[in-house]
Amino acid sequence: MNSILDRRLTPARPDLAARHLAGQVEARAFADSVMLRVVAPIAPLRREPRPDAPLDTEALAGEVVAIYEQYEGWAWGQLGSDGYVGYLPDDALRSDAPEPTHRVSALLSHVYPGPSIKLPPLALLPLGATVAVSGESGDFLVLADGGYLWRGHLQPPGAVESDFVAVAERFEHLPYLWGGKTAQGLDCSGLTQVSLAAAGIAAPRDTDMQEQALGTALAFDDSLSGLKRGDIVFWKGHVGLMTDAETLLHATAYTMNVYREPLRTARDRISKNSFGAITSIRRLG
Repeated sequence: MNSILDRRLTPARPDLAARHLAGQVEARAFADSVMLRVVAPIAPLRREPRPDAPLDTEALAGEVVAIYEQYEGWAWGQLGSDGYVGYLPDDALRSDAPEPTHRVSALLSHVYPGPSIKLPPLALLPLGATVAVSGESGDFLVLADGGYLWRGHLQPPGAVESDFVAVAERFEHLPYLWGGKTAQGLDCSGLTQVSLAAAGIAAPRDTDMQEQALGTALAFDDSLSGLKRGDIVFWKGHVGLMTDAETLLHATAYTMNVYREPLRTARDRISKNSFGAITSIRRLG
């Protein structure tokens, strides 16, 4: 589907659309964006402006969002990281949040009210969240908005992991969550996206987008031979990462966690019970 018509990537509704889409989409009104930053550790992006609406994805602390409407506690806009469109809680966003200077490199890291691990934490930040550091205190870095993070859990934004599969392996056994992209719960494409992001590789959010955007398609047959660590295996609606020539790591509702198993075992089960045949296997760089 052309991204201009894809509701996931197009800030357009029958009643309101982004002004830059005027002439390309029909809407009763058009609006300029207001750039806000996510200040909650994790902000749910939902398909509709209500707390029980489906979770499409999550925005992480520090992310910039182009907002076109704020109404009754909800902000409708487009994520700066991957272009996903939806509704976020209005109180998760701020216009005056400081520019991030560091990125969280641990799967999860507590924010403390002072430079001591014995204090009750204020918040829990996920891998990939970004924060503004204004100082240091012993083993902690001081956040511009208040709070202390252990310095070993922070890296400058330009620092990247050398092996995105090793990042994904750190999530093994953690829970499955549709639309999630943190260690508190994530889905198959979320696992792929956040692991690649940690290695400095931008990826779209959903499996169909990732299949179109990532790497080069490999030829393969029923033997599934010739694969290597880092190859990305796609089904229609599912994705997993090869940890070696035979083993797949994926976030799956089959076990409701991030699960490692032989690719052939996953291939046979998935073909029979859910997503059908493998549609492609892609290799980066």
